Amino acid sequence: MTENDIIDTQAPKKNYLQEDTFEKTDPSPQYESAEYKPADKLKGKVAIITGADSGIGAAVAIAFAKEGAHIIATDYDNQEDAKKLKKRIREISGNILWLTGDVGDENFVQEVVDKTIQEYGHIDILVNNAAEQHNHESISEITAAQLDRTFRTNIFSMFYFVKAALPYMKKNSKIINTASVTAYKGSPELLDYSSTKGAIVSFTRSLSQNKEILDKEIRVNAVAPGPIWTPLIQSTIPNENKEKFGSSVPMKRTGEAYELAPSYVYLACEDSSYVSGQVLHVNGGTVING
Repeated sequence: MTENDIIDTQAPKKNYLQEDTFEKTDPSPQYESAEYKPADKLKGKVAIITGADSGIGAAVAIAFAKEGAHIIATDYDNQEDAKKLKKRIREISGNILWLTGDVGDENFVQEVVDKTIQEYGHIDILVNNAAEQHNHESISEITAAQLDRTFRTNIFSMFYFVKAALPYMKKNSKIINTASVTAYKGSPELLDYSSTKGAIVSFTRSLSQNKEILDKEIRVNAVAPGPIWTPLIQSTIPNENKEKFGSSVPMKRTGEAYELAPSYVYLACEDSSYVSGQVLHVNGGTVING
């Protein structure tokens, strides 16, 4: 393990509202709020968060660090964003073990779990968040390679991580999966993406009822975001759609990643002790009956 893998927990703290980092997206996504009041709800917990270099994963990592968790974060190749998130968690005084690789590769997933166990000995929280999406107007534009790629990143990775992590998850551990409003409403230009998100909802419900999971008293839940302004959206939706992104929801605006993070904290801590097999809908007011 290198010096850069674990961030010093003695770094100075400061008040911070992230407005000027991760600046490739215009306007810059907001990953935390000055209004958030941590309460040590995850103190000492070991949390793996996939796809944590930016967007929802970054907001969850920051919130978990504020609540006292030890963070294991994965990304694919975004070194610039990873550097900024590491710096921010240093300012919070949190731990972070950073691993770069393909979550759709079961060997990499095993490496993440192995290094987590080497450092901490167990896993308390698994957040399956990594995802990719590709806009296409016609199903004929979706190649076999893209279909395989999207499913590997978005849903195969969840199977891989649960399989690898489960032997090291203690009694009363938590698994949280990132689904999407598209699992319920559909998305005509995101056929493969929305299909994986539907699979994630079913995976979450089924896993929560699995005997091995129940015997270990592990709770399994998901969060289904609505339109959230992240670098993923900036890089994948057509320019002509960006200005109106989020305008169709009752609240008439996009959400920010920091507005999702408290729902993950809730599912990761004991405030949600009687909640399992559920999906929290953080979507700007869209009513989802499911």
